Amino acid sequence: MVVVFGVLRPTPDTGHDPDADEDEIGRLQAALLDYGVAAIDERPGGGWRVYFHEAADRDRAVRDIAPSFLHFSLRAEDVPDGDWAARSQANLRAVRVGRITVAPPWDVPTDFDGTVITILPSMGFGTGHHATTRLCLGALQELDLRGRSVLDVGTGSGVLAIAASLLGAAPVAAIDDDPDAVQAAADNLGLNPRAAVQLSVGDLRSASLGRADAVLANLTGGLLIDVSPLLLALTAPGGCLILSGFMLQEEAGVLAAFPGCTIERRAVEDEWESVTLRLA
Repeated sequence: MVVVFGVLRPTPDTGHDPDADEDEIGRLQAALLDYGVAAIDERPGGGWRVYFHEAADRDRAVRDIAPSFLHFSLRAEDVPDGDWAARSQANLRAVRVGRITVAPPWDVPTDFDGTVITILPSMGFGTGHHATTRLCLGALQELDLRGRSVLDVGTGSGVLAIAASLLGAAPVAAIDDDPDAVQAAADNLGLNPRAAVQLSVGDLRSASLGRADAVLANLTGGLLIDVSPLLLALTAPGGCLILSGFMLQEEAGVLAAFPGCTIERRAVEDEWESVTLRLA
């Protein structure tokens, strides 16, 4: 069985400000990232079906999140497996971000003269359909990565590491503490044979990693703050950090955790933010 948790958005007759509802949706998405989410399937009519790796993660999310999101109807349910990931992702289409297009295998463009990254939607995020992935892809294209080393922390689908490699970075390393995510990244690397990425399973807090000219961290606001000393230590002098996965209201706390850095770029999409920081 695959365990899920249904999220129903407020109905139009609830009297809530639609813009406020959208802000709350963004906060709910951010909150869910702490609970072992495997995928989010947007349902007809605006609801979601959120898939978790474990029933315990789902039940903990219901218990912890529901009191803070009273305008949503949350319910837990079990559904048969039946290749749910393929069904939930089957309608995804290619997404273009600047000179890069991220495409599932069934929608690879044939007339695009930029960089095409083929990603097989599966258990992880990173198909280009989430704002934070697009923000990071945009930030990468602002840098001259040719011959520069890159480390992607919490790689997920591997899309950012693959993008960095195709933009000329070398060597490129990527790490995630979820073996399923690293396997998905390896599968995606096989779909992009021009990319060279060294993948590893491990916890950033205990892994032995060398410094990189550019470090990518598309995590959550709380996690960015928690591991900020490690991220700074992993960034070479004069190098840069691309941070994302946090929301506008978390900006002050995140930036305060990276003292001495210069903000080179800041971008916002749908209440999500990314910053490119330069170390002295």
